[in-house]
Amino acid sequence: MRVKFGCCLIAFIVSLYSFSYAQTRPSAVHGNIFLQNNIAAEAATVILLNLPDSSVATSALVNSKGTFDLLNVKPGKYVLLATRLGSLRSFSNDFQLIAGQDFIIPPIILKESSNELKEVSIIAKTPFVETRPGKIIINPQASITADGKSVLDILKQSPGVRVDNGDNVSINGKQTALILIDGKTTNLTGTDLATLLRSLQGTTIDKIEIIKSASARYDAAAGGIVNIILKKGKNIGTNGNYTASIGYGRYYKANTGIIFNSRSEKLNIFGNYNIETKKTFRDIYTDRNITNAGIFSNYNSTYNNIQEALSHTFKIGADYYLNPEHIIGVVVNGVVSSNDFVKNNTLKITNQGSLDSVIKAASTIDRNLNYFNYNVNYSGRLDKDGKNLSASLTYSPNNRHNNEYITNQFYTALGSEYRNLLLLQNLSPSNRSNWTALIDYVNPLSKAGKLETGLKYSRTRSDNNFIFGPFISGQYTSDPNFSNRFIYTEAVAAAYVNYINSFGKFDLEAGLRGEHSNTEGNSVNLNLITTRKYFNMFPSLLLNYRYNDKNQFNLTFSRGIKRPEYEKLNPFFAFLDLYSYQSGNSNLKPSYINSIILGHTYNESVSSTLYANFSTNSVFPFYTQDNVTKVTVLSQRNLGKVNSYGTTLSIPIKIFSWWTSSYDIDASYQLYIAYPQNGNLHQGIFDFISKATQNFIVSKTITAEIRGGYESAVLYGVNRFRPQYSIDAGVRAQILNKKGSIGINVSDVFNTLRDRYYTYYQGLDLRQTDKSESRIFRLNFTYRFGKTTIKAAPTRRAGNEEEQSRMRKGN
Repeated sequence: MRVKFGCCLIAFIVSLYSFSYAQTRPSAVHGNIFLQNNIAAEAATVILLNLPDSSVATSALVNSKGTFDLLNVKPGKYVLLATRLGSLRSFSNDFQLIAGQDFIIPPIILKESSNELKEVSIIAKTPFVETRPGKIIINPQASITADGKSVLDILKQSPGVRVDNGDNVSINGKQTALILIDGKTTNLTGTDLATLLRSLQGTTIDKIEIIKSASARYDAAAGGIVNIILKKGKNIGTNGNYTASIGYGRYYKANTGIIFNSRSEKLNIFGNYNIETKKTFRDIYTDRNITNAGIFSNYNSTYNNIQEALSHTFKIGADYYLNPEHIIGVVVNGVVSSNDFVKNNTLKITNQGSLDSVIKAASTIDRNLNYFNYNVNYSGRLDKDGKNLSASLTYSPNNRHNNEYITNQFYTALGSEYRNLLLLQNLSPSNRSNWTALIDYVNPLSKAGKLETGLKYSRTRSDNNFIFGPFISGQYTSDPNFSNRFIYTEAVAAAYVNYINSFGKFDLEAGLRGEHSNTEGNSVNLNLITTRKYFNMFPSLLLNYRYNDKNQFNLTFSRGIKRPEYEKLNPFFAFLDLYSYQSGNSNLKPSYINSIILGHTYNESVSSTLYANFSTNSVFPFYTQDNVTKVTVLSQRNLGKVNSYGTTLSIPIKIFSWWTSSYDIDASYQLYIAYPQNGNLHQGIFDFISKATQNFIVSKTITAEIRGGYESAVLYGVNRFRPQYSIDAGVRAQILNKKGSIGINVSDVFNTLRDRYYTYYQGLDLRQTDKSESRIFRLNFTYRFGKTTIKAAPTRRAGNEEEQSRMRKGN
């Protein structure tokens, strides 16, 4: 059935192409816009003016290669106007366009303006949020409250994005999003991915693309894609940015970094480096009630964790131009992070309302992460018609050690010790590696249409060793009931075809991706091997209708897959306290999601959508409890189906010339339906998320910002979260002849951010409050050196976007 569906879709695509090519070709205008030194004038605007009245016929933006295309233009007499911030306007010569003609404008060179544009003007024209058909663009530099914050913190305040208390990022219902950095996967998951996202500072980010429905060219990501694009100098010569930030909440924070670029005619060397040190805390309060044999018991725990971290994040790369059409490149990036934890947990056990005993657990953790990504790539234009070929080979090793030593003390209700100390070791080293080969080919079919196709092969090996046991006879031992070595291998072969074309006022992008997966999980201690082989087809569609110059409507459909994180497949038992454990699940299956979005964009600023997501095999935290032993185990499980129906609205408003604001709303209804083996959960809930930003121009060099967010009560699997809200504020001033800036901001002004939820399901009665350090005062400094006019460097894919993300989450 799937093969038939795939064949039908491909036949449909070919039919569309044949039909479009058979029609009378509309007229079009094409050309190139450059800055001085023949640098592409990316983001310049070209405006086609009617003659003789100079009325606007149509317009377009110049792409990263300096080219533009004005399609479906009526025959007539025109002149072309090219404009760009920091450059003088330039006009083409008059020309006559006839029916069916593809007219090529001679290259236009834009000269720098002698009058320097004011920074305040740039801030006003670069909003924090931009809407495009099928995606949202976040510009961290436009937000004062983003200064000094990490990428993870910026994602938390971004519209359409949710970051839960486990640092999982989702943009498409409750499925975890695929995280890319410069279009490349990270191969990290879980705490390791969170470590990386906390190490990346907002001042080093150019923009973040939030793609809810990705094309077939990308991995079939069920939860959509978050593409983090790093800043870097891009023009001839040497240039870059230096940033520094210090902060204080309950404890200290500091980071500093540099982004640099040195480019000649043949060679471009680029990179960045950031070092961060910080101390932070996390407090978790858990209250659990158990009734067994007529006895009511309460297990109340207070968990305190203080973490000190030092991380180095870096990237170094080079592009060599064999000629203007062919480029080879190498990139090495990674993170080296060391973390020291001091944990204290106090568990109070009460029976029938009277204190029975107290157990205190104290431990230290030494956790180090070394992640590297080595990539070699090629990109080339094969002929004058625009055929392109790109290839990439990536190797990503990821190593972590995690050593914890726990001391348990036991007290009666009166405070006397009733048994000897219990000493435990909890070791969990892991080694992962991924090889990915990727090749993409683009074939222009016409001036408006093209066909993209590609192949990908990825192989991952994950070796996790979990060693847990008590201290006996002068040495730590390994308990076979809790210890396990888990070796997991996964090979994924993929192929895709993607068709892009324009028909009058319609723009179409339709694709089909096929992925074959072959996995093996080996639980060495349990002598248990689990293998799976499966093949899936993933169609995607984006249809955009340009009603007029200001109104666009778009319809998107995508199907995606979310494979289990490597670490969560390991069937180990991790110690939280003597009555609480975490467990892996080797039986986890991939989850799938079908997403449909109907959107409208007005004047490229106001946007609204209606959406529906249908998820199967959705993975959520799941609790099992033994009422006799009083032990509860938290694991991951394919809970069931999740359907969500909602609407989003994004509105920027200019109140005065010095006061602008923006409002983002996401209102949805979410329905959870558990599979029969997981209980009788069949419950829906309304979720309302709103975010608002107020921007103020105080003077020519000083700006201010206030940002707030609110989310109503919401379900997440079997957990019901209470509402939460927060407010951030900041002020920024331009200094050093506007090459530098200094700012002060405070996040979570009223210290309200915390996760509060309760679970009452299948006999489990649990309440928890999870509070991390969120109110932080920061002082930030940025300085730009070198040239400020830029040309985008080539962007190439490493290809192992999904594998890197899952590898990071597993640590």
